[in-house]
Amino acid sequence: MRKVEQFELMRKDFEKEGLSVRAIARKYGVHRRKVREAIESAVPPERKVPDRTCPAMTVEVKDFVEAILTDDKKAPRKQRHTAHRIWQRVRDELGVAVAESTVRAYVAERRRVLGIGQAVFVPQHHEIGAQAEADFYEADFDFPWGRQRAQIIVVRSEFSAAARHVAYPTQAQPAFLEGLGLGLEFLGGAFPVLRFDNLSVAVKKILRGGRRIEQDTFIAFRSHNLFEASFATPGIEGAHEKGGVEGENGRFRRQWLTPVPSFESWGAANEYLLACCIKDLDRRLDGRELTVGDAMVAEAKVLRSLPEERFELAQASSARVDARSRVRVRNNFYSVPASLVGRKVAVRLLPGSVEASWGGRVVARHDRLHLKNAESLVLDHYLDVLWDKPGAFPGSLPLHQARTHGDFPAAYDEYWAKLKTRLGERKGTRAMIEVLLLHRELPRHVVVAAVTKALDMGAVNPASIELLARRAIDGEPVQASLIEVGDLARYARALPDLGEYNALLGCGCGVAS
Repeated sequence: MRKVEQFELMRKDFEKEGLSVRAIARKYGVHRRKVREAIESAVPPERKVPDRTCPAMTVEVKDFVEAILTDDKKAPRKQRHTAHRIWQRVRDELGVAVAESTVRAYVAERRRVLGIGQAVFVPQHHEIGAQAEADFYEADFDFPWGRQRAQIIVVRSEFSAAARHVAYPTQAQPAFLEGLGLGLEFLGGAFPVLRFDNLSVAVKKILRGGRRIEQDTFIAFRSHNLFEASFATPGIEGAHEKGGVEGENGRFRRQWLTPVPSFESWGAANEYLLACCIKDLDRRLDGRELTVGDAMVAEAKVLRSLPEERFELAQASSARVDARSRVRVRNNFYSVPASLVGRKVAVRLLPGSVEASWGGRVVARHDRLHLKNAESLVLDHYLDVLWDKPGAFPGSLPLHQARTHGDFPAAYDEYWAKLKTRLGERKGTRAMIEVLLLHRELPRHVVVAAVTKALDMGAVNPASIELLARRAIDGEPVQASLIEVGDLARYARALPDLGEYNALLGCGCGVAS
């Protein structure tokens, strides 16, 4: 029974039943003093906490602890004293036998007074269409080539809480600017102010007094979209000045990126992130009647429209194709069709991709590499050469990368093995190259399905693959099995008797010449 309930019963016994204080105390097994307290007031008095003094916490100890905490205000965040460490120093350096719990309680109280270690947040009011925040965070993705850490830029409206997340392999400036542009398009317009950390892709140098020298390309991007840039306080002091977007990073990662998601490519990863951002528009924040999506639509009406043309992020150059049918771009190599060896091709370097063009036509497109001396080789670019040199096909790097990226599935290896068994090593490899050349005319998934069907039917012939693939595209039914030879027995005829003719040939008598 709670104390207030017991007080209620005792008051009823005294007022309504007329019981004496002694009788009530005997009935409830309490002291008469408590009965009198209940009669005087329906609210039980607060429990008295004894004021215990600790003689071991002398002035010397308190001054020692105070000095440590004062020095901690200037120390790096990860190299400040814990209460346990302070207790150790009191014990070892002062030689005072004081309980750790006593030191912990005193340290906690002094930290509150000094404002150390306890973050204080100020509630904010966000005007519609006033400001958005941008930030990078990290998350792991699983690709066919292994697990890779993604750098995700998020642009979030302070008013609506709508956000756009875009993933890149690095935090390079083109990725940063493209992510900002996609974020503004998603939110519906240009905000008067965008708030950032002091990222090196935007800020070249921080000067005394808080002034900043910004990157030229960032200034041009800002001028193109006509917004003002606001930067957080440098260092640990500004770590939580963008609480909205930093909280969004953790929420989104827990909601949509846990467990670690798997994707076929960076493009597929960003399609997934966009779908998640759209689903998040149905959220409703505490204390708000509108959903996030409704608030975003309302805010878009007051934002300034973005320019019709996007800010040009591609860096154009030219490169000569080397003897291995590659062009070198930013210390990495990308393949182009072998017919272009020795020629100069036009190259466009984009935030997430590299394009090579010849004669005004894009002849190669690769995901951008961010290492050094790495290679991105497309098997199709080398098929014409491998036709003449089939012996180089099994150990080729383009084939290895195609397997790693899932472009040369296990069904292809199985079919290739059957071709080599039937036709021999060289001819079987050439037949497999014929199958791969079908990708230039037919969708990849159709060819893969045709190879799988041919394996089930036992049709080990490149012409069978093409027939099955084209029939699948035309919507014609495919025969599920080959005709049994036994079904042709009705066409069999008896062999003629050639004995008399042989006798005629053997006698040597008068065969007309």
